[in-house]
Amino acid sequence: MGEKLIPIPGTPINLLNMPKGCAFCPRCENAMKICIEEVPPEIQMPDGHFASCWMSVKEQMEAQQEGRTMSNVTNKSEYLVEVNNLKQYFPVKTGFMKNTPLKAVDGVSFNIKPGETLGLVGESGCGKTTVGRSLLRLYTPTSGDVFFDGERVDKNSIGHMRKEMQMVFQDPYSSLNPRMTVEDIIGEPLDVHKLYSGKGERRDRILELMELVGLNAEHATRYAHEFSGGQRQRIGIARALATKPRFIVCDEAVSALDVSIQAQVINMFEELQEKLGVAYLFIAHDLLVVHHISDRIAVMYLGRIVEIADADDLNESPIHPYTQSLLSAVPYPDPKMAKERQRIILEGDVPSPLHMPTGCAFRTRCKYATERCAKECPTLTDRGNGHMVACFNNKAGIRHTFI
Repeated sequence: MGEKLIPIPGTPINLLNMPKGCAFCPRCENAMKICIEEVPPEIQMPDGHFASCWMSVKEQMEAQQEGRTMSNVTNKSEYLVEVNNLKQYFPVKTGFMKNTPLKAVDGVSFNIKPGETLGLVGESGCGKTTVGRSLLRLYTPTSGDVFFDGERVDKNSIGHMRKEMQMVFQDPYSSLNPRMTVEDIIGEPLDVHKLYSGKGERRDRILELMELVGLNAEHATRYAHEFSGGQRQRIGIARALATKPRFIVCDEAVSALDVSIQAQVINMFEELQEKLGVAYLFIAHDLLVVHHISDRIAVMYLGRIVEIADADDLNESPIHPYTQSLLSAVPYPDPKMAKERQRIILEGDVPSPLHMPTGCAFRTRCKYATERCAKECPTLTDRGNGHMVACFNNKAGIRHTFI
């Protein structure tokens, strides 16, 4: 004799007394609560046939969710931060009932890999700080896209991304609350994101951060005005590190410090990057400092990036005339070398971002400017080895060397 047949349990339902939900529910071993209450829709399965069962709906939803997860992993970019055509315009009143957009950032694009440092340099007012603040949505961008670890940064996602992206502000004297102790300043991000289970754990984490940036535990109960500029900047860095971020915007974090303190803070940034794998957007004026700490450097002029390249490549072979001028202005400690160097002095004044010139914004100060520069705005093009330049001039730059 063969194996016994397995019958369907129960009996067929009475068609005059149909159940509210799935008609097969009373006889189904896999029946769920929803089967009693709702009729399942007819859906097409991956192999092409159709089924009307809540189990099929559940399986398909799980498969789709798994597919989305796998797709996110598969399509995950090699870059931690991606900025595409970022624009930040501010309305400025220029007359009765008339506003003119001030183009602080006008179509900036760049990428940063995990554990990489991208230096951002340029004259005061070129939009460096605005880029950093817009990237973190401290300013709401006018247009453009910012992606963090493959996910778009917008008003809906920024809430849970805050702890992944932090900022060290330029002025250590005004970025710290004078009414709060060091312990409260560093602990505030922990409170906001609820990153501890008890007061003891909170205290231990604060002391750990203070030790990490070179502050003593006894400093925890002091106020910001009791510290030097370098120590205040360390407090700001500890606050930025409290949430264990993967990306930090350093907005001229060493500009207000003297040379010896600058060296200490820069060394600390590098040590933290080695220990924690943090990526930096390092905004500064000092090209020597930027070259030292950065893997790549981007040069900004009037809201746009005009050149971006590997730090050594940019130093040795600048292509854009503006980059050449910046590098030629770097001071040399050797008087003989300083006299022999050829200084490139730009003519004319920086145009107003309220009244930008047509075409290339740098053409009014460029000795290589042509009619094409007045008609077209150059885009970043690869001149080899990832050296991107926004210039119609194909001549290689004058070679410079940092000390």
